[in-house]
Amino acid sequence: MDSWLLMLLCLTAVSSCWAGCVEVESETEAVVGREFKIRCISCKKRGETKAITFVEWFFRAKADDAFRVIYYYQKDAPDIKDERYSGRLLWSGSNHTEDLQDVSIQITNVTEEDEGEYMCKVNRTLEFENHYYNINVSKFVQVTVVPKANRDVASIVSEIMMYVLIVVLTIWLVAEMVYCYRKIAAAGEETVLENASDYLAITSETKDNCLGVQAQE
Repeated sequence: MDSWLLMLLCLTAVSSCWAGCVEVESETEAVVGREFKIRCISCKKRGETKAITFVEWFFRAKADDAFRVIYYYQKDAPDIKDERYSGRLLWSGSNHTEDLQDVSIQITNVTEEDEGEYMCKVNRTLEFENHYYNINVSKFVQVTVVPKANRDVASIVSEIMMYVLIVVLTIWLVAEMVYCYRKIAAAGEETVLENASDYLAITSETKDNCLGVQAQE
């Protein structure tokens, strides 16, 4: 029983670290005719607190003075507010949950008119035992549209770092699993040795009793 409890605690610790939220900046260069993901991640500071979240996306072209709403999303209920994005704007964030943290969107068949500044406005309501607390977070992404893809040094380095991070986290996960397995194996060996010692003690006691009976005869 103790072995299974130990393994459960180890797996819980590993999974909680593995599933952590990281706020990654969005790419900013889109290519005409291709898909482009505008990333927006707003991590919840207290993971144990229940929350309900919805997001609004706004767009402002270079020639415009004000933002206009283009998209709304709340748990499996997307709503495109601007007809120019009809059929081209897709949800690319957290799915099947009210507690949204990744609120990214994806534009298909990018055009030159998609160039400009995008804003994601995250509205999160935290549910505590006796009250609610509302938080609003706004993030801005300046998108440039180019006719052909250009890979700069920064994007190459960031991609390499991403793969290195994945490898490091995988190695760490395997090390944690091996550690847990060794702990369980060691606990099992101690149990076997304890049982063996008890058996030898009982056997020795039985033998002494037999010798005593023979001596009395």
